Amino acid sequence: MTRTISQAELRNGSAGVMDALEAGEDFVITRNGRPVGELRPIAPRHNLTTTELKRRLTRFASTSNAANERAEIDAAFGEDRVDD
Repeated sequence: MTRTISQAELRNGSAGVMDALEAGEDFVITRNGRPVGELRPIAPRHNLTTTELKRRLTRFASTSNAANERAEIDAAFGEDRVDD
């Protein structure tokens, strides 16, 4: 659920707002009663190695199709360097 707070509430209670963001809460910030912005938590980022990404992707595709699709992607965008 999105909570609406004023600019003054954000300024005076920033630590509590940050705690609520970490807990997954969203905010609409108002100035003089008019909505001017939104605050929402950042989705967690997943840093995968090339090997792990390939493993996960090939799990959903047949071996022959995955190889063909990979060749098409490499032809269109160039080959990836390996960061293992």
